[in-house]
Amino acid sequence: MAYIDYYKILGVDKNATQDDIKKAYRKLARKLHPDLNPDDKEAEKKFKELNEANEVLSNTENRAKYDKYGEHWKHGEEYEKAQQQQKQYQQQQNYNGGYSGADFGEGEDFSDFFQSMFGGAGGFSKSSRGSASGKFKGKDVQAELNLNLRDAATTHPQTFEINGKKVRITIPAGVYDGQQIKLKGHGNPGFNGGPHGDLYITFNIPADPDFERIGDDLKTKVVIDMYTAVLGGDVKVNTLDSSVNLKVKPETQNGMTVRLKGKGFPIYKKEGQHGDLFVTYEVKLPVNLTEKQKELFEQLKNS
Repeated sequence: MAYIDYYKILGVDKNATQDDIKKAYRKLARKLHPDLNPDDKEAEKKFKELNEANEVLSNTENRAKYDKYGEHWKHGEEYEKAQQQQKQYQQQQNYNGGYSGADFGEGEDFSDFFQSMFGGAGGFSKSSRGSASGKFKGKDVQAELNLNLRDAATTHPQTFEINGKKVRITIPAGVYDGQQIKLKGHGNPGFNGGPHGDLYITFNIPADPDFERIGDDLKTKVVIDMYTAVLGGDVKVNTLDSSVNLKVKPETQNGMTVRLKGKGFPIYKKEGQHGDLFVTYEVKLPVNLTEKQKELFEQLKNS
């Protein structure tokens, strides 16, 4: 396997934080996504490399193995074992005067991984009595799932295709942008009868035009006229799934914020619980005043 510099693919250095890696991946994924680059084979290739790099570096355990073993990170323990076995084999060869038909006897298991690494070096042949092959887990698969804010606020089923197979999952209300879930056994097939890899799905939730999400809370703005701000009154405020009538207090100032408890975003995997909705007033001043109206404002000013 040729060495691939995953740090270079993501455009980060080896000291990058997990947050740096996440930001770099999301930025490049949007740029190279196949939907934005139809029929561009080079962009498709880079997108696959990007997902592979993210698969490794976004997982702290995988990243540590990659930093230690390089291109052999997936089979690091087997790689070390293979190196040790190669060393022992070479020592045995030297002891036997270079005998190249060594039979290590029953019960000594040298995997296919060892042979692929060292090519059966020195004429090594596995004993026919002890020839069990190594089984390795298949490659994990990374996928992105785009949701709008309202979809993310409701528990709903979602079906998509991966590796030619349809996968149906139930998305819980309250998932957040950048959140990743794992579907065990839905990745690529294993090697030599090993288990399938896993499927990692990252949720991508773009900004909403009406609401800003901060954790489980939401922020929104509502426009009120000057008269309602001065004298008080009622205003209709939209929530994620309905609307409420909000009583505006007299002498409300521009930029004043009120909290609507329990009207925010659903809390992930806590059914029936929600954050709060923060509503900021924007006071709209009247325009195109008549002379009479201006005169009334003058009287109010001088009163």
